[in-house]
Amino acid sequence: MELYRAPLAELQAASVFVRRRLNGDCVWYNRNFHIEPSNICTHRCRFCSYRRDDTAQPGAWSMALEDIRPYCEAKYEPGMTEIHIVGSVQPDRKIDYYTGILREVRDFAREHATEERPITIKAYTAVEIDDMCRFNHLSPEECLRQLQEAGLEAMPGGGAEIFAPHIRQQICPDKATAERWLDIHRTAHRLGIPTNCTMLFGHIESREDRVDHLLALRELQAETGGFNAFIPLKFKARGNTLSHLGEVSDEEVLRTFAVARLALDNIPHIKAYWPMLGKELALEAMSWGADDLDGTVNDSTKIYSLAGAKDQNPTLTVEELKHLAASSGWKAVERDSFYKIIS
Repeated sequence: MELYRAPLAELQAASVFVRRRLNGDCVWYNRNFHIEPSNICTHRCRFCSYRRDDTAQPGAWSMALEDIRPYCEAKYEPGMTEIHIVGSVQPDRKIDYYTGILREVRDFAREHATEERPITIKAYTAVEIDDMCRFNHLSPEECLRQLQEAGLEAMPGGGAEIFAPHIRQQICPDKATAERWLDIHRTAHRLGIPTNCTMLFGHIESREDRVDHLLALRELQAETGGFNAFIPLKFKARGNTLSHLGEVSDEEVLRTFAVARLALDNIPHIKAYWPMLGKELALEAMSWGADDLDGTVNDSTKIYSLAGAKDQNPTLTVEELKHLAASSGWKAVERDSFYKIIS
């Protein structure tokens, strides 16, 4: 907690010192698009603006397997190196549906990848995998091996929210517990699947809850070394049952980035996810410990758009990403999903 109480200028300077030690002047980015197969979900998380009850509800969608390839063809642009798949937990979907998506995407990726630019499939949060396990009577290892065989190569970090049990009970009581989330990522790391990790902040949690969350991630990283990046996710207040809380200030956001960079010095990258923060605040976060802006996205995600993000049709070109970095004195560096430089 001493970090959160530190004078702002000192906190910023310390976070930039660690950021430069780990990543120099680099602002990492990649060329990517998202697939969000459905927003029909069994869970009723109070912070979520994305979920719908069924296809009859306005704003709902659910993709069949035959929809996946046409969607990839619509969103793919030459040179892209990552396809990111994450969505909801739809009650009538068995694991064959999720492995089917992976196989469709894998076949598409193989046809469009080059030796210089392989396309990585990053797919499914630990919450989605937890439900796959329960619905299909599988252990996490059995489930992850099936997903790997179908094409999964890396995992995003969503669903962590805040690990504190008393907070989870209030905001997402029917979702995977913190222990389950951590165990699924531990299992993924053991199977050679690198993952990201997240924290949803700025709702009813305290700073103490955030620090405990960061320390749990730090402990797992010390054990496995499997986290590539940490992504602080700001609670967005539009269209959910916590809207009355409003949103935390930009200063609190930047302070949280700085604290995360200092607390998680064993996780190499801190991502400022620009579709959630907006371009300006995401770029400012580079001077508070962050080093990664995510990617081009190509108007392929609605999770934060539905929650009131500034960029309702999130898209950035490579040239725009380079200009953003250069305008603040940083150097944009293209990466693949594993932070290998792509020249």
